[in-house]
Amino acid sequence: MSKALVFPRVARNFAKNGYYPTDETTLARTLSALEAADEGQLRILDPCAGEGVALAECKYHLDQERCLAFGIEYDAERAWHAKTVLDHCIHGDFNSCMLSYGSFGLLWLNPPYGDMLKNHEGHHAPGLLQESRPRLEKHFYQRSHGLLQVGGVLVLVVPSTSFDKQLAGWIAMHFREVKVFRAATDQFKQVVLFGIKQKSTGNLDATLRKQLLAIGVGDVVPDELPEVWTDEPYTVPAFVEGRKQFRFVSANLDAAQLQQEIGVHSGALQQQFISLFRQAATQTNRRPLRQMTEWHTALALAAGQVGGVVRAEDGRVYLIKGSTHKEKRTETRLHENIDGSTTEERIDTDVFVPVIRALDFTPASRTYGDVLTIR
Repeated sequence: MSKALVFPRVARNFAKNGYYPTDETTLARTLSALEAADEGQLRILDPCAGEGVALAECKYHLDQERCLAFGIEYDAERAWHAKTVLDHCIHGDFNSCMLSYGSFGLLWLNPPYGDMLKNHEGHHAPGLLQESRPRLEKHFYQRSHGLLQVGGVLVLVVPSTSFDKQLAGWIAMHFREVKVFRAATDQFKQVVLFGIKQKSTGNLDATLRKQLLAIGVGDVVPDELPEVWTDEPYTVPAFVEGRKQFRFVSANLDAAQLQQEIGVHSGALQQQFISLFRQAATQTNRRPLRQMTEWHTALALAAGQVGGVVRAEDGRVYLIKGSTHKEKRTETRLHENIDGSTTEERIDTDVFVPVIRALDFTPASRTYGDVLTIR
């Protein structure tokens, strides 16, 4: 029989807004196929963590004393719940997170399902061939499979129809000892795929690719996940410390998460602050080969390469600092179709915006202490 779950009720509380959590029976049977390495610390990752229950159960099943669980979740309500059951969880967009490649022993991937939106040039995410379906589940696979260390275990939960030529080819190239089963609950036509990450050789297993394609078109129906796993279990390996520092950070941190991080790491932040600013203080920018023109000076100022106190001939004094940041401009267009229906097209364009700020230090000035901004 399947092992009882530690968090059996929570997942149902968040099943909304296109979110398809792994059902309890499938989750319990999937866990029975996994085991932890005999020694060492484990890192496990869920980049679509939801409320965190699936990965928390996985941590508990493997060895909660030796296992660190990392999650990323876009929805705020689910993310903040996941923070209570996982070791580390980021509330944010997976695409905006920076993670160390080859640093996790288990990738639990139950991604969102559906077609991807086109960008302003009419193209889809990089890496997706034009003849393939631009699907969210393939985008998340492409973005995350490299985070697994060689020998790491993939648990992929997707609809069986997701296995087209492209996804089947990727899996046949990246993984070995692949097995596919129907989920215990057939509500979303889901299958559970297990695989072990192998070294990249550029070659793919043609037989495996053919089998996955047959599942994708419905010619082959996989067996249901067994209640009792009788095959050799998939062993989640311990991580090996590399020369590079482990990274699990978001490029966009909101105030609530910043406050949380300060509360958790307050004792260590001062040393990081000193180290960072000491390094910045000792850095010297190369002097230009010749005197810069006004155009070059403006570019250097906007890039943050020059700044400081500026004194004008009329006595005005400013402390100037420049920077450049990226903004997203959204344009919405409505198109009327032949049948009379209307299609809405949303175009997001990345724009780099230079900003120069000046703090007025002019004595007796009416704007003394004010910040002047030039955009």
